[in-house]
Amino acid sequence: MTKDISRAQFLRGDFGATRNVVRPPWALEEPDFVDTCSRGGDCISACPEKILVKGRGGFPQVNFAAGECTFCGDCAKTCKSGALTYMANRPPWALKVRIEPSCLALKQVVCHTCGECCPTGAIRFRLAAGTVARPEVDLAACTGCGACLAPCPVSALAIEEIAAEQAA
Repeated sequence: MTKDISRAQFLRGDFGATRNVVRPPWALEEPDFVDTCSRGGDCISACPEKILVKGRGGFPQVNFAAGECTFCGDCAKTCKSGALTYMANRPPWALKVRIEPSCLALKQVVCHTCGECCPTGAIRFRLAAGTVARPEVDLAACTGCGACLAPCPVSALAIEEIAAEQAA
């Protein structure tokens, strides 16, 4: 995930706007990814979940609104340029989910949608007397797959890069 400005933004002098782009799993660091990716679209075609789309400049990015990543590795296995490098013994990325203040449960409205959709059980709800159960994310269990993002009725979840020492 990157919050850098694009080359096009730089050339236009558009330094204020940042973008949140999630690259496919097992992507190189952003500068290396941009330099290495051929933009051929093989990874996009290979994705069985159809969550990879062409982003700015023709580079592939993840669209969690279309679904979740199952980490099958098909995108990386078909990448001829080396911008995506599948390694079974390496995590696909350092992305984790974050619950935003707009979460219904945090506003005292009963909602467990994200927890019900989480395939790893990383989002749990802590019961408390006299109040609605509050969501908590187990960062060690969260894979950043995005399964919880699209179902949230108020888009109160964000995906962000979290350092390994924070997740442990």
